[in-house]
Amino acid sequence: MQDLREMLVRYCSKISLPRIGIIDIIEIALIAFFIYQFMVWIKYTRAYTLLKGILVVLIFLLVAYIFKMNTILWIVSNLANIMIIAVVVIFQPELRKVLEQLGQKNIMAAIIPFDTGKEVTERFTDKTVNEMIKACFDMGEVKTGALIVIEQDILLTEYERTGITLDAVLTSQLLINIFEHNTPLHDGAVIVRGNRIVSATCYLPLSDNMELSKQLGTRHRAGVGISEVTDSVTIIVSEETGQVSVAKGGKLMRNVNSTRLREILVETQNKKVVDSGRLRQLLKGRVKHEE
Repeated sequence: MQDLREMLVRYCSKISLPRIGIIDIIEIALIAFFIYQFMVWIKYTRAYTLLKGILVVLIFLLVAYIFKMNTILWIVSNLANIMIIAVVVIFQPELRKVLEQLGQKNIMAAIIPFDTGKEVTERFTDKTVNEMIKACFDMGEVKTGALIVIEQDILLTEYERTGITLDAVLTSQLLINIFEHNTPLHDGAVIVRGNRIVSATCYLPLSDNMELSKQLGTRHRAGVGISEVTDSVTIIVSEETGQVSVAKGGKLMRNVNSTRLREILVETQNKKVVDSGRLRQLLKGRVKHEE
């Protein structure tokens, strides 16, 4: 036991840890921030596919290095400069975009929080609320059936893939045109994410709730079904009666008026006003404490 202790003491005495100063900590934080921003940016661009391809190539080169495949390593070493230039040329628009984003207020504010204004966070805008209400009751007047699923925290990608991708700004005219009778997109549901319609003609799971009225058709059961398995809010316009209903949390609210629908959408909107003057508040609080 004594020998083991002496061996550990000798081993630890040989370890020399580098001195870390304030500048080193700032440097590490800046590198970590920019790497994080780069990974977030690259996830939603074509460069993400390129990154996965580069990882595959690097793994292949590692295997070639381990097994001493000198011919392959020689070819790669001579083509490396050309490949780097080709990547820069091919992805010039994406690289330009990320450089432009570096100067935007929301990125700089994450580093230097001197902004003293207020920032509004919301799932979708008031304009989108008005457009959905107008579309639903306009369709209800002419008894056009509709099924509109509004995404909240749980992503609806699984159901989005069952339909046709649109990715269009939500307007009342577009919603009415989608659900118009005898049009290619009128059958099924549309999925709304933020201020955009991401997909149409989507298939939704039907509810097995035996308490639902037998008078309700497939459209209402699908609206309740998706609200049972996700936190989405679904608006249903009846093709038979023109009434507007809302499904949320597995519950169906039938024959809602425009005022009630607006209340539900505003609640779903989850609008919050955040004071972005963090540094000013911190300094102000410190001064008060000192006094």
